[in-house]
Amino acid sequence: MLENLFNLVRQQAGDAIINNPAIPNQQNEEAVQEAGHSIVDSLKSALSGGQLNDVLGMFANGQANASAPVVQQATGNFMERLQGKFGLNNSQAAGIAQSLIPNVMNQLAQKTANPNDNSFDVQQIFNQLSGGKTAGMNLQGILNKLKGGLDSDHDGDVDLQDLKSLFSGSGSLVDKLKGMLG
Repeated sequence: MLENLFNLVRQQAGDAIINNPAIPNQQNEEAVQEAGHSIVDSLKSALSGGQLNDVLGMFANGQANASAPVVQQATGNFMERLQGKFGLNNSQAAGIAQSLIPNVMNQLAQKTANPNDNSFDVQQIFNQLSGGKTAGMNLQGILNKLKGGLDSDHDGDVDLQDLKSLFSGSGSLVDKLKGMLG
C-alpha cells in the first residue's frame, strides 16, 4: 500500500514538487516521501482520534474533498514538513501542499472505490494503518453498505434511526472499529 501511495504522489507531483524551483531537484524524492508520510500519518491519526466516519466516508464515496478534516490535516502536516525540512516559507509550503495533497487523497479515494482498479485495496489500507487490527473485518462490506445507502430500516429515508445502528452507541460497528484502531 505504501509503495502504491508514493507512486501516486510521484504521479501527481509534477508542478507542485518536480517542476518547482523552491524544492531543489536533488530533494524531489525526499519531498515526495514527506507528502506520502503526511497522508499516512494523518489517516492513522484520524482513525485513532475518532474520525473513523470521515475516513470510511472518503473511501465509500470515492472522494476526498479538500475541506474534509483528514485532508486538511494531511495538508497541514505536509506544510510543516516542507517548512522544517526544506526551509520553505509559509506561502511556498502552503501552495505546494494545497496543490498536491487534496489531489493525491482524492485519487486515493477514487482508486480505492473503483472495483476495476486494484492498485489500492481498502482492507489492505486499513490493515496497514491499524497495524493489522482490522484483519478479520469485512471493510469492503462496510463500504458497500455505505455506498448502497444507509436506509437500514427500509422506510424510504435515511434518518437518525438508520444511523444509530452504524454510527452510535456502545457495541455499534463504529464503536468496535474505534476500539481496534485507537
